Amino acid sequence: MKRFVLIMGIALFAVVVSCGGNAKKSDETIVSIKTDFGEIKVKLYNDTPKHKENFIKLVNEGFYNDLLFHRVIGNFMVQGGDPNSKNAEPNAMLGSGGPGYTIPAEILPNHFHKKGALAAARLGGPKNPGKESSGSQFYIVQGKVFRPGELDSMNVMINNQRKEMMMREQFNVEKSKFDSIRTLNDPAGFNILMAELREKVEGMYAAGPQFSLPNEQREIYSTVGGYPSLDGEYTVFGEVVEGLDVLDKIAAVKTNNANRPLEDMRMKIEIVK
Repeated sequence: MKRFVLIMGIALFAVVVSCGGNAKKSDETIVSIKTDFGEIKVKLYNDTPKHKENFIKLVNEGFYNDLLFHRVIGNFMVQGGDPNSKNAEPNAMLGSGGPGYTIPAEILPNHFHKKGALAAARLGGPKNPGKESSGSQFYIVQGKVFRPGELDSMNVMINNQRKEMMMREQFNVEKSKFDSIRTLNDPAGFNILMAELREKVEGMYAAGPQFSLPNEQREIYSTVGGYPSLDGEYTVFGEVVEGLDVLDKIAAVKTNNANRPLEDMRMKIEIVK
């Protein structure tokens, strides 16, 4: 927020700044997530309105009350919001439930997976090309602090993954040709077609922008921490403003092979502002 200095006395200046600050804060929505280890307060972003409005709607309906943090992975994230978790048996597999709808992606480059980021879970893979979010499931990033060299290696890994994805997409485009070659049992033709496909993908990859973490994000990931490999893949729609210590306690609980806590970790969520 810009602060305008008026040469009309210190008192008037203070009033102008104070009123402007209050207007900004009044637009913020703060959510309280109460857990067995304490309270986490989260600010919802205004520039991801579909996710914000949906989350507020579900909170006001009491949707999240008594649901579990059903997936907890230390140095990564804690996840909840599956309605099937409310009355789940101790060994039940969780993570597939929702309100019956998805939310269009609102992935923005200025919202990234730093420690404390609130993001929407989603179905991965080719079945969800639009990266639509689960209607209710969310996760909070714990992550870890990365060394600069690790971030460099992650840049390379992410770019390689994008190239592999382009290769799969182009393979699907040419699938009928590959099927014909298999039917004819033509290994030489297959190798030629694969070589042509690789050359095409290399050209497309070289012509497009390469992924590189912005300096601001590198600084945060190497000091505060987070999980940068998720950036650009999931909608981040809020961040923790109080209670990172509570997040760390939840992330440290013992879990089974499916990453479900051995002791149920329930939540209660309400709008506080």
